Amino acid sequence: MSNAVVVKSSELPESYKDINSHNLYLYVKSYLAALRANTARVKNRSEVSGGGKKPKAQKGSGGARWGSKRSPLFVGGGQVFGPTKRNYNQKINKKQKVLALSFAINAQAEKGSLFVADSIAIESGKTKDALSIINELNQRDTLIVVESIEEKTYLAFRNIKNCYMIEKQEVNAYLISAYHSVLIEKSVLDSLTKEA
Repeated sequence: MSNAVVVKSSELPESYKDINSHNLYLYVKSYLAALRANTARVKNRSEVSGGGKKPKAQKGSGGARWGSKRSPLFVGGGQVFGPTKRNYNQKINKKQKVLALSFAINAQAEKGSLFVADSIAIESGKTKDALSIINELNQRDTLIVVESIEEKTYLAFRNIKNCYMIEKQEVNAYLISAYHSVLIEKSVLDSLTKEA
C-alpha cells in the first residue's frame, strides 16, 4: 500500500466547480426514499373479520342504527384512513446521478478529505496494519473505495469502527457525501472522473 495523498479540487475536471448542489440533494432524497421499509399497513372495514349479522334491530332501541360491527365506529372495526402500501420511489435522471456523484467528489476534495492511493491492500490481513493507514488520515470516519475487494484486505478493515469498504461499482453520491473522508484507489478515481 502506497502512502495516501490528498486530492485537491484543482486536480479534478474544471466542470466540477460549476455543478449545482441541488443535484446532490435530489439524489440523496431519492436514495433515502428507496430505502424506506414500506411495511405500514392497516385493514379497512372490508378486510377485518366478523360483521356478518346485523348487531341489533334497525328500530326500537332509541339509539343510532348499527349496520355492522366492522364499522370504524366500533372497537375491532376497520381503520378509516390508515396507511396502506405505497410507492416511495422518486425518479431521478441518469445525468443528475452523474452530476451528483461529481459534486460529492469535488466537495470532499474542497474540504481536503479526499485521499488517493495507488493501491489499498493489506497482505497480512491484520487489523493493526489497516488501522495505521486509517490513523494516518486523521479523520472521524472513512469510506474506502477499491477496484475489487480482496479477502485479506476486507478482513483487515472490517473490525475498524467508522470505516466502510466498497467496490467501484457500489460507489454513489450518497456514500461519498455521507462520510467525513474518502480513501480511493487511483484507478477508481481516474475512471470516475473520466466517466463524468
